[in-house]
Amino acid sequence: MILDRLGVIGGGAWGTALAQVAAFGGRDTLLWALEPEVVQSVNTRHENAVFLPGLPLDPAIRATSDLAELDTCDAWLVVTPAQHMRKVLSAAPPCFKPLILCSKGIEEASGELLHDVAQAICPSASVAVLSGPTFAHEVAAGLPTAVTVASEDAAVAEAISDRIALPQFRIYLSDDVPGAEVGGAVKNVLAIACGVVEGKGLGQNARAAVIARGFAEMTRFAFTYGARLETLAGLSGLGDLVLTCNSTSSRNFSLGKSIGEGRAASDLMADRRTVAEGAFTAPVLRRLADERGVDMPLVTAVDDLLSGRASVDFILEQFIARPARAQYG
Repeated sequence: MILDRLGVIGGGAWGTALAQVAAFGGRDTLLWALEPEVVQSVNTRHENAVFLPGLPLDPAIRATSDLAELDTCDAWLVVTPAQHMRKVLSAAPPCFKPLILCSKGIEEASGELLHDVAQAICPSASVAVLSGPTFAHEVAAGLPTAVTVASEDAAVAEAISDRIALPQFRIYLSDDVPGAEVGGAVKNVLAIACGVVEGKGLGQNARAAVIARGFAEMTRFAFTYGARLETLAGLSGLGDLVLTCNSTSSRNFSLGKSIGEGRAASDLMADRRTVAEGAFTAPVLRRLADERGVDMPLVTAVDDLLSGRASVDFILEQFIARPARAQYG
């Protein structure tokens, strides 16, 4: 399988960074963006002045706002916000080619993982998931990055690896699609919790504890989908969790930090142009965890914070009062 011309669906920072990777060496890459100002900026200035200002883009990237043009591509990298994936794929041309899902989240309305959403809209397409510890501005700048590409179709995973792997963009292959997806979705919620710890000034010890206990929650939940521990302990699980929980470059961490500093979650989310996916994932993740009998106290706390059902101080009191228990389980 040869994937020559790639289409990237989503003109935000991450979609633009992946287009930059795909276009390396002058290879033809089509970037679909919803915002006309992004299309104009990429085509006339070779820069995404809206989401990645100041970073020059490869001239081989051409932008469009016409989904029909994606029909000329050999595969699509789907980088829409998780809650908009179904709508965008439904409006795109019928897809019989590989889809590489690069967004992280769970569809709020249905509770489905994104590969299930994509397969429902494009039943004839082979689906892969690209996930891992990736800040868009670093990838676009060519800084060293490693990711996981997971697919049940080994030929698709190998083909996309052959097409976009670079010395500075290393790809590891897996067939554990649920593990790669759940890790990427849950870490966004946990990053909000770590941001709250930072905003409240609770220190590095507390943040490390949240990361460790959050990883336990992630693992328990992912196992109900048949995920494997080695996937969760790898790039798309623990690797992504550590990155996202330790930097204000993470939208989710920044959201939590502002909440910890005393700002209202509703005001913060209304004022953001970029999407903190963890805010949408928290309620559906909590619901799914309850349905599957999985204890996820950190996820529950984040959902209570975002919904306004509880204050930061109240939740901290509840955690301090939690009874001692065995570390494992």
